Amino acid sequence: MPPWCQIVPLVPNQPRRTYSKRLSRQLRSKMTEPEVLLWSYLKNHQMGVKFRRQLPIGPFIVDFACFECRLVIEVDGNHHQLAADVRRDEWIASRGWRIERFWADDVYRDLDMVLDVIRHLVANTPRP
Repeated sequence: MPPWCQIVPLVPNQPRRTYSKRLSRQLRSKMTEPEVLLWSYLKNHQMGVKFRRQLPIGPFIVDFACFECRLVIEVDGNHHQLAADVRRDEWIASRGWRIERFWADDVYRDLDMVLDVIRHLVANTPRP
């Protein structure tokens, strides 16, 4: 199972947060092409809100997250495992986040549709 689908284990003499932060940095430097493409439209408040990439939420690391909207965006390639994703999504959703998943192929083939869905979610999410 890939590291971003697992609960982050504790490393001896290293708090979970430090390990998650280090893993997040590694994942940011090794983003997939579809993630890089989508990030180019999410960064710098282009959707009207701030998104962060490869962000730890609890024991998991999500592709993109907006705290203001409590919205998580995941870009799934062929490496994702349904059972692990369901468990992960349930845990994140139980903390008040909404998860929206897109296939990597959709990001390539129909980026406008992906961006429209994200814009709609951002526009229709009540903010505190």
